[in-house]
Amino acid sequence: MWVQVWSDEFEGSAGSSIDTTKWGFDLGGGGWGNNEREYYTSDTANVRLNGHGELEIVARVAPAGLTCWYGPCRYTSARILTRGKMTEFWGRVEARIKLAAGQGLWPAFWMLGNNIGTVGWPTCGELDIMENKGSQNTTTSSAVHGPGYSGNTPFAHAYSPVTTTDYHIYSVEWDGQSIRYFVDSTQHYIVTRADVSQRGSWVFDQPFFVILNLAVGGNFDHDPQSDAIFPATMLVDWVRVYTKQ
Repeated sequence: MWVQVWSDEFEGSAGSSIDTTKWGFDLGGGGWGNNEREYYTSDTANVRLNGHGELEIVARVAPAGLTCWYGPCRYTSARILTRGKMTEFWGRVEARIKLAAGQGLWPAFWMLGNNIGTVGWPTCGELDIMENKGSQNTTTSSAVHGPGYSGNTPFAHAYSPVTTTDYHIYSVEWDGQSIRYFVDSTQHYIVTRADVSQRGSWVFDQPFFVILNLAVGGNFDHDPQSDAIFPATMLVDWVRVYTKQ
């Protein structure tokens, strides 16, 4: 039986900041290993509650004065995470999300191993619950990364159809033997410990923290061809975490 142990329902007044007892912020415009074009901020212009029980992560054309790895920043956005505040060691993690649409956008809901600060990536492990190429508004993908199977990982699977005009529930369940991905309660992908062991070490017997972000540009869906898609908003209705009893 799944028992809920943590959640954020994103209740609060319109324009207010997120609950910083539950979330922190990744900040900056260093490309994040993917040649991304956004500068991540903690400003309510980029990440806020909307007063209707939803989180908004908003990508915008950047104001003057911000510097990214490639020069003056073209865009701002936000990336929030539960590192140092909440981790889950085996269980079920899910979120109800409405995607942002537009070529060059990269909304994502994912997890990293809590030991990333000591062992680095990819040895810490990564669970990509949902990634979307903004140019493909009916498809999302899930993936597993770790030592020997990172970057262009063999453990990735695309799922259709989804829509950018509706909410969908994206979930992962994992334990000591497998990682299972779901969209709207339909399991679409499973990676087993035996599968991973053919490529490298299984690194998923440890706590992981949650990340939500809306990247812009970079290697996944390339750079936007038009700024007419901005501001672009990723909506999150809730995030919930369960453990099995």
